[in-house]
Amino acid sequence: MKKIGFIDYYISEWHANNYPAWIKERSANVGEEFQVAYAWAEVEVGERDGVTTDEWCAKYNCEKCSSIAELCKKSDYIMLLSPSNPEKHLEYAEEAFKNCDGKRMYIDKTFAPDSETAQKIYDLSVKYGVEFFTTSALRYADELKGYKNVKSAFITGGGRNCPEYIIHQIEMCVKTMGAGATKIKMNVNAEGTNVFEIAYKDGRTAYLNYNPKFGFGAKIDDGKQVKEYEIGDGFFPNLLEGILRFFNGEALPFSFDETMEVMKIREALIVALENENTWVDLKC
Repeated sequence: MKKIGFIDYYISEWHANNYPAWIKERSANVGEEFQVAYAWAEVEVGERDGVTTDEWCAKYNCEKCSSIAELCKKSDYIMLLSPSNPEKHLEYAEEAFKNCDGKRMYIDKTFAPDSETAQKIYDLSVKYGVEFFTTSALRYADELKGYKNVKSAFITGGGRNCPEYIIHQIEMCVKTMGAGATKIKMNVNAEGTNVFEIAYKDGRTAYLNYNPKFGFGAKIDDGKQVKEYEIGDGFFPNLLEGILRFFNGEALPFSFDETMEVMKIREALIVALENENTWVDLKC
């Protein structure tokens, strides 16, 4: 039995509440039994539902740890969650990297509040010899398999607010378009809808359409044909299987360069969000 530890800002949140079942479900596909066994959270009481860390641990049959260091010593693998508080990831990651003895880690989206912090986390992982990856679950949508460096993409999706939930569309964009974005602007800002245009150095273009009411979708031109997809609901279980395969020894599923591409697009997009029809350059 391989034991996983969850690090979170407050533990009773959507990801921590759903990941244990998917981990159990997808373990069979990986050929190893995994279990969420340990948890640590900085804030004792959940901000959304008032559930305490003790109550959460009792429900999910986990041991509450008194520190990140204790969790890292006891766990075989570590998942740093805190999906709505990426400003905490540098602090938590550094403490985990110091104490995990090179155990593999997954860090949830949004990876970091900005590209500078993202680079600091990566540099610390190199310093302490820890392999990790991070992604939005939408990278693992079945509908996006096989696409890379396509001619153009139009990605739709929603969520509670644009700065937090646009990460999903950006991840889908980088998955299908690859790297090479240079600048971004917001073309539409009306009635809760934002449409962003992304320009690439080779002349390609991608569009991100955010609306709180949208399900996820993609229209992709790979240069041979144009296909339009409604994204199904299998991406989160697919992500958890990908994490378990990584924990079980498979190579990193994609390079950190793609993660930095995602972070740089998001960073420029947040500036564009306040400056309609103005091109914002991505950081070099």
